[in-house]
Amino acid sequence: MDPHLLRTFVAVAETGSFSAAAQRLRYTQSAVSQQIALLETDLGTPLLTRRPVAVTPAGERLLRHATLLLNRLAAARADVTRAVAPPGRLIVGLTPLAWSRRISRALAAIRAESARLDSRVIVADWQRIVDAATTGEIDIALVDGFTAPNDPLPIPSAGAIGVAQDAAVVAVPRDHPLTARRTVDLADLAEAYWIDAPVVSPLTSLPVDGLRAGLRYEGADVAVLLGLVQAGHGLSVLPASTAEGVALPRLVHRVELLLTPGAGEPATRLSELLATP
Repeated sequence: MDPHLLRTFVAVAETGSFSAAAQRLRYTQSAVSQQIALLETDLGTPLLTRRPVAVTPAGERLLRHATLLLNRLAAARADVTRAVAPPGRLIVGLTPLAWSRRISRALAAIRAESARLDSRVIVADWQRIVDAATTGEIDIALVDGFTAPNDPLPIPSAGAIGVAQDAAVVAVPRDHPLTARRTVDLADLAEAYWIDAPVVSPLTSLPVDGLRAGLRYEGADVAVLLGLVQAGHGLSVLPASTAEGVALPRLVHRVELLLTPGAGEPATRLSELLATP
């Protein structure tokens, strides 16, 4: 089976749409349809229904294998790349709200130790960064999220360590009635409209079901998200260090670090600096 066809199949299965998969992969919709048809011809069975788009029983079996195969291929590519790369590579992946001055200073210290260090910073959504750390595409991952005080983030990979914890607030417009309150519980805001920002602060990561999204923001710029909040498009949960808002006493913002197995000395040093209080 062609890995490119498997990648297209996984994209359609995950998005539930040929057009959404085409946007994710930067293909035309007709190209996606043709690749799915080729894969179905190769296997001799339908993998997806078309209207609505859904995975067939055979497709469900293939999806389990395809996800593992693609991860293994990505890991193999990263391992070979690391083996032939010159010494001194450091690729840091992070979610937008994981960045801080402390991380910036630690990265500057590592780069000062080696003037020829090939360093890169990748900013993406939570799942993209965790997957990249799992496959070895990056050397170190910094991911953030909201959880109960002192609870770890639900990261599937073992070995994550906490490097920062901050209070959580509900960001609201300046003239919002909530500004008169010092604290609030998320459960009391089930009827409010929210901004679903899957890259920055996804509603699905919050420990309350049924929050209604009035707007979806798919960017990674926190300033844009705050501007949307102030314009009245909806509420958002953010770290207290990032935004002013009403305190959420039952919720904290955590940043955790994942060091990719086999990462080089620069990544190990950066991990040590960030793990030190």
